Amino acid sequence: MLLWMNPRGPWLFHSSGSSSPLSPPPSLSVPPLPPPSLSVSPAAVQEVVDRPEAVRQAFRHAWLGYKSYAWGHDELKPVSKTFAEWFGLGLTLVDALDTMWILGLKEEFSEARGWVEKDLSFSRNVDVNLFESTIRVLGGLLSTYHLTSDQLFLEKAIDIGSRLMPAFNTPSKIPYSDVNIGKGTAHPPRWTTDSTVAEVTSIQLEFRELSRLTGDPQYQNAVNEVTRLVHNLAGKKDGLVPMFINTNTGHFSHKGVFTLGARTDSYYEYLLKQWIQGGKTEDSLLEDYLHALEGVRSHLLRQSGPSQLTFVGELSHNRFNPKMDHLVCFLPGTLALGAHHGLPGDHMDLAQQLMETCHQMYVQMETGLSPEIAHFNLPPATDGRDIHVKTPDRHNLLRPETVESLFYLYRFTKDPKYQDWGWDILQSFNKHTKVATGGYTSINNVRDPVNPGPRDKMESFFLGETLKYLYLLFSNDTELLSLDKFVFNTEAHPLGTT
Repeated sequence: MLLWMNPRGPWLFHSSGSSSPLSPPPSLSVPPLPPPSLSVSPAAVQEVVDRPEAVRQAFRHAWLGYKSYAWGHDELKPVSKTFAEWFGLGLTLVDALDTMWILGLKEEFSEARGWVEKDLSFSRNVDVNLFESTIRVLGGLLSTYHLTSDQLFLEKAIDIGSRLMPAFNTPSKIPYSDVNIGKGTAHPPRWTTDSTVAEVTSIQLEFRELSRLTGDPQYQNAVNEVTRLVHNLAGKKDGLVPMFINTNTGHFSHKGVFTLGARTDSYYEYLLKQWIQGGKTEDSLLEDYLHALEGVRSHLLRQSGPSQLTFVGELSHNRFNPKMDHLVCFLPGTLALGAHHGLPGDHMDLAQQLMETCHQMYVQMETGLSPEIAHFNLPPATDGRDIHVKTPDRHNLLRPETVESLFYLYRFTKDPKYQDWGWDILQSFNKHTKVATGGYTSINNVRDPVNPGPRDKMESFFLGETLKYLYLLFSNDTELLSLDKFVFNTEAHPLGTT
């Protein structure tokens, strides 16, 4: 995810080519849960043998902080016991709706639904980021509708989706980054006419799904046109895309830097997932995905010294930089998902190698938590270390990408080591980021276990993604959100497939 930033059993979905509104999926029952315990000490969480229940306890603790100090606001500031506002749309609450349903937290879900019904209004004179509001708000509402069959969430999804459409009124049809959802106007950032490539190519799953559910093709047509334009653009390097695209010209800008990290990451993820979402019929999406992976192998893939960890670096004006964002740890899961859907077996081999690297980005840090960015030694290394972390990159934002990939790897291989690695991460979160009065906080320094330096911010994706993926990782029920029936957007919101 770019930072600019139980229900069980099968579901049936209609073809994406349907021209009429779909019947809602069936309601799903939730198994009974033990009584909630909202105040849990870190030690108590770590001693729980039932790992899924440990995730529920972590969620309840995070929710306690949000409910106590940030109810209805975008983000909790757990240390100062207050909140931060981004768009004023209750981002944490909306992002967490489907997580609560999946975890079987009926009381919390009921409270949140009440807020959505009474207080969530998009008739506001406020600028929102198209990408972030699409993946968090639109995606969260669509997935919750799928899981609950509750028409309220579809109605809200249609409301926000229609209000985001002015973003596509540009000379090039490449959308602006910002939309005023009350005024119906859109514009680029104040400082540039560019959007990031990830922003404009990682909204397709959600808008395509909105068209499928409503029978209104305008949403899918708008994002498919963006996909078509990017597919035909010059300026790629063996399938790799630059980081920025100009909304006036429709061409790539600031060329020369190629990365799978911030500003391009989910472009690659959505190529594969759109192909899966559409029933594996859109050959150009698969073509672009496979071509990009060849570009990764040719230009970005290296091994570190001395331990020969496989990592994905960056190319800057034809110079290789052994820098890997934590965001790149989405890639093992995406590779594994492709292999599961019939792509070559060496994709799974590479997924497992990169998964080991992302694991090492955690275990080689004194807190057991990954930095935002790691730099790798290229052989011959002389100091015995594979990973270095620069001082400005030592923060941890409670990101989900590594536990996301652990979920995919475990689901497809059943190797329990992936569950164990996820368990270690959860314990490290509890030890170093948990705030006693409620909530979890980002930290400044993963190299300092004594004083990691709380940043006083709990991103909405901690509840929307990180804890959800941990719960799914620890579940041995392969039909719990089957990866043959669902595709997850880049904010971990499950959407239907054809």
